[in-house]
Amino acid sequence: MNKKEAKERIENLRKQLEYHAKKYYDEDKPEISDFEYDMMMVELRNLEKQYPEYKSENSLTQKVGGHIKEGFEKVTHEVPLQSLQDVFSIEEVNEYIEKIEEKAKENKIENKTYVVETKIDGLSAALEYKQGKFIRGATRGNGLVGEDVTQNLKTIKTIPMELKEKIDITVRGEVFISKKNFEKMNKEREEKEEELFANARNAAAGSLRQLDSKITAKRPLDIYIFNVQKIEGKTFNSHFEELEYLAKLGFNVNPVRIPCNNAEEVEKAIKKIGEEREKLTFDIDGAVVKIDDLKFREILGTTSKTPRWAIAYKYPPERKETKLKDIICQVGRTGVITPMAILEPVKVAGSTISKTTLHNEDFIKEKDLKIGDTVVIQKAGDVIPEIVEVKKNKRMGKEQDFEMPKVCPVCGAEAIREEGEAAIRCTGIECPAKLFRNLVHFASREAMNIDGLGEAIIKQLLDKGLIKNMADIYSLTLEEVASLKKNGQKFAQNLIDSINKSKENDLYRLITAFGIRHVGTKAAKILAKRYKTMEKLMQVTSEELTMIEDIGPIASNSIREFFLQDQTIDLIKRLKQAGVNMNYIETEEENNADNRFQGKIFVLTGSLEKYTRGEASDIIEKFGGKTSSSVSKKTDYVLAGEEAGSKLTKAQNLGVKIISEQEFEELIK
Repeated sequence: MNKKEAKERIENLRKQLEYHAKKYYDEDKPEISDFEYDMMMVELRNLEKQYPEYKSENSLTQKVGGHIKEGFEKVTHEVPLQSLQDVFSIEEVNEYIEKIEEKAKENKIENKTYVVETKIDGLSAALEYKQGKFIRGATRGNGLVGEDVTQNLKTIKTIPMELKEKIDITVRGEVFISKKNFEKMNKEREEKEEELFANARNAAAGSLRQLDSKITAKRPLDIYIFNVQKIEGKTFNSHFEELEYLAKLGFNVNPVRIPCNNAEEVEKAIKKIGEEREKLTFDIDGAVVKIDDLKFREILGTTSKTPRWAIAYKYPPERKETKLKDIICQVGRTGVITPMAILEPVKVAGSTISKTTLHNEDFIKEKDLKIGDTVVIQKAGDVIPEIVEVKKNKRMGKEQDFEMPKVCPVCGAEAIREEGEAAIRCTGIECPAKLFRNLVHFASREAMNIDGLGEAIIKQLLDKGLIKNMADIYSLTLEEVASLKKNGQKFAQNLIDSINKSKENDLYRLITAFGIRHVGTKAAKILAKRYKTMEKLMQVTSEELTMIEDIGPIASNSIREFFLQDQTIDLIKRLKQAGVNMNYIETEEENNADNRFQGKIFVLTGSLEKYTRGEASDIIEKFGGKTSSSVSKKTDYVLAGEEAGSKLTKAQNLGVKIISEQEFEELIK
């Protein structure tokens, strides 16, 4: 490689690393594995060493990768939260220890012991205590300046709010989510057809960096403390002594800390952690080797980015070959049809893998997967199994192509892929795979508003075979409902009354209750008001729907496809027979319409004190106005509550009128 090529490669690596660091540190959505990122960093570090004239202070080899997220207060760390120098072989560990031994000899240091700890895969944070009371917590950020996440950290049960001694101390720890809790979280997200977290680290980081601490409180965050950053009125001789003291204060200290006397013992400790990592309750991405003697640490010092008294050994990701025996399709609760790989069982990173998701048809085409292929399996983030490679050179000619189904494998309804989406969905409203979720939505407050018909009751009704579709709700008897609860007569009567009351709902509620893709309450109201009856709506063409303001081409196609399905036609027929209203009901307000907001567009941002966003939107629409989810030059008002974010900033930049909740109330008097 000549100098010109080296310069180009260095610049290219820096750009790639900046991009992936932003995805990892700032967005908590990595696109490549830690190992791939580390290998690019190693290549860049080696090139900068070989060509020092191209070194730069802005290179990620010289600084920490994180940035401050908009919306958080900045915290300047009194003691920088540095990152560690990574090594990838035992040879590099031994080289490091040789240099340390030489330094110890030069400085006549007798205590040359080490501590080997697990490198917990999470998000680093500093916790400050005054007189033993927790006063502030911050993320690492760029190492010098972090984000104030005090309120979010207070939701973590293992962080003591008051220590066992009245002492001023700042400690550093790693916020993480345990393996068990992470798997539970992802399972719940999978059931809801939500995007899965790539790994526990990103789940923890994303949870801690939520602007709303109520969201953080719902996430199962934990923390292990691994360092004293600063302490008043107390001194220690060794790092191990520090950790013992932290545990006595009440901190949840990193449980894996192995004292070692020499290179041989350090190597054994690293191997032991590697062998035992699957038994740990938390994820790790390496082992940390630290100098134990604190005075020796001071002599060794630090670089601008890393301490010289510690290194991180990174374990390589484990990969295994196996056979792709079959591809089957599963239907999720929202109707998404997901291809699943059925594999010859193979043990990877301590667990047996026999199947894994193939995400969607684009993934299958991109990998050029065929049934019968030999494939390479890896655990992404050591948690989620994935196919990373196809061994095309091992094909025998008997491998079979796979095509996604044109109809739902569960109910036989048409399966479609909408423009701009990777997912293929079942369109059947009565598909058994979707039934529970559809019923919950049908009975919800924004839809048919059947008070008392919540998730638990719906599950019982399904388990007992009392309902098999939405129309069956209206056939339930008092005795059937009462059988769900001990002494359930009063509950049953209330629920039956609520079911009967829902028959009188306006047409828009029924349209909302169907859960048509891309059709929310706002669109349902527009459709109900325009077509007046369910019968007329069922006959409308997608071309005509497209012409309606606020009903785009994607929603138009979705509406038309929904009403063409046999399952939909049959359901509407049965609901009509049950006495459910199929007509638009003109309200008293419409008869005496006050269109003071006619032609005005509102955007809502932040938390309002007196109204939910839905309630505020209803008021705006009642007065003839419209609401939008994004700010533009066409926006007339931005209604800003507490903790208003980027929409408020954009409104200020565009000169859009910003009103408070009090000013909004003046407008609607």
